[in-house]
Amino acid sequence: MQTMRFSVLLYISLIFSLIISTPARAIEKIDSIAIIVNDEVITQQQIENRFNDFKQQLLLQGQTLPDNELLKKQVIERMIIDSIQLQMARTQGISVDDLSLNQALENIAQNNNTTLDGLRRTLNSKGISYENFREQTRRDIIIQQLQQRVIYSTVKVSPQEIDIFLEQQKQSGDASNDKYHLAHILIATPEAASPDEVAAALTKAKQAIERIQQGEEFSDVALRFSDGRHALQGGDLEWRGAAELPPLFLNTARQLEKGEVSKPLRSAGGFHILKLIDKQTRNYLVKQTHARHILIKTDQITSDDEARNTLLSIKQRLDKGEDFAALAEEFSQDPGSKSKGGDLGWASEGSFVPRFTQVMNSLDKGEISEPFKSQFGWHILQVLDRREEDETEQRIRQKAEMAIQKRKADEELQLWLRRSRDEAYVEFVNESND
Repeated sequence: MQTMRFSVLLYISLIFSLIISTPARAIEKIDSIAIIVNDEVITQQQIENRFNDFKQQLLLQGQTLPDNELLKKQVIERMIIDSIQLQMARTQGISVDDLSLNQALENIAQNNNTTLDGLRRTLNSKGISYENFREQTRRDIIIQQLQQRVIYSTVKVSPQEIDIFLEQQKQSGDASNDKYHLAHILIATPEAASPDEVAAALTKAKQAIERIQQGEEFSDVALRFSDGRHALQGGDLEWRGAAELPPLFLNTARQLEKGEVSKPLRSAGGFHILKLIDKQTRNYLVKQTHARHILIKTDQITSDDEARNTLLSIKQRLDKGEDFAALAEEFSQDPGSKSKGGDLGWASEGSFVPRFTQVMNSLDKGEISEPFKSQFGWHILQVLDRREEDETEQRIRQKAEMAIQKRKADEELQLWLRRSRDEAYVEFVNESND
């Protein structure tokens, strides 16, 4: 704590020295410290930038905005939690270099059917700073890597847990492939909460439900009341498989009708309010595609243009009737499929990265794609066949294991974030931000 206070005092001293050595007209341009988080600071300008960018993102998503004071409070709380995690990440040596960041941004652009330049132009045209978006993406990736290392990689699922889950699904008549789209509000309570604290949280939860019953949008109430990680997304948990939901959520979701809101649900973390937005009941038939490809990787020696031109010449040879497998064995740089003539075998939906899947799904049986780029390099892809297959028992167990692991990790992450926030030193220099 002493080191932390020294660093902050050094920062304040530096600002003060700048103030006394700066002409009066320039003083008003100097940023001010708004919040101290452990041994770092969050400035007023950083808050304004994040607030304005997030406000624009909500508008682009068509969400109704709460009042500025409420939205800023949620943004500030997110920034505090992010700051805590970023400091932890630095102590563990976690960082994201520019090359990895650029690749992530290209993936975001591809998923939105545009280029990196197109993404930059779109953001700027909507009043969202591309530079702020870029650096926030870097921070988000670092935080994801920290959470993966500290939480997700440590969560294990036993065979007995899988057996119990599948048996429960069987007895309830609810297939493990069922998916639920839920929205969520959390009214948190401290660890070892007193009866008065529990009663106060329950009262707040009932007030939130009353607002929803009176016609307020669930997302607006979530922004106003929720202490959950998804509050800034209006409480939207998006689609989740049955195994990804805590038993408390799953049992409630099964009983809700579309659009219905639950009563307050008590857990160790506080009171939860759920809304069932939609439900999908899926059978065990999965679509599979048999494809093959030729990959040319890009690096410091091979540019994008060179890789694409190589594949264009290969495509011309294929169009003239040359054998795909022979050309794949000669040119492809994918070590897993090169010796097999580029054959990727039968793959279920979701087996490949989004861009590869997008192109594969757009092709007819036997059709060969034009060269396209993914995060691994440049490809030519041919679809050999398609089919629907029943999922095997092994596949069902694998999916159940992954979903149970994610659910357990999400629960642990929520507790870990709350504990980290409680243990951190947080001081609001400007009381209006508290």
